[in-house]
Amino acid sequence: MEFYEVIYTRRSVRSYSDKPIPREVLEKVLDAARVAPSGRNLQPWKFIVIDDEKIKRSLVPLCFHQEFIAEAPVVVVACGFRSTYNRGGYMGELSMLVDVSIAFTQLLLAARAEGLGTCWIGAFDNEGVKRLLKIPPGVEVVALTPLGYPREIDVWRPPKERKKLEEILCYNSYC
Repeated sequence: MEFYEVIYTRRSVRSYSDKPIPREVLEKVLDAARVAPSGRNLQPWKFIVIDDEKIKRSLVPLCFHQEFIAEAPVVVVACGFRSTYNRGGYMGELSMLVDVSIAFTQLLLAARAEGLGTCWIGAFDNEGVKRLLKIPPGVEVVALTPLGYPREIDVWRPPKERKKLEEILCYNSYC
């Protein structure tokens, strides 16, 4: 699939088929996250792949009852390590949020290129997810995504309205 087609057709998918993801496709998508850039090449991330039905069901109440999460064959949980790298001079130990988000975005785009659906889940109980998945202190959950083949046929339809480029773009100074 052509790169810009991936960018323009990626959508938040909230309905998944039960079709399994071939192992080589799953690992290709996960590898896209692994090779993402990070500040000082710290790679402050770890990804937890959940394919156990009981654990997926246990995530639903921790993600504000978004039931579709458990529909997908896999849920990926992106974790970040707190560090002393102070990106921008103000982000402190949470600067890893930027790096993990870059890696997670690469995972989402790779999934789209493989015909898989995702949905960036940012509404979750961090402490609850950490307890469920035995995530140690100093490691935070940054995002989750279900990962699977979409149930809907027309899920890759054109995007909802977006701001025009001139509304978000400035040259040489803030405008």
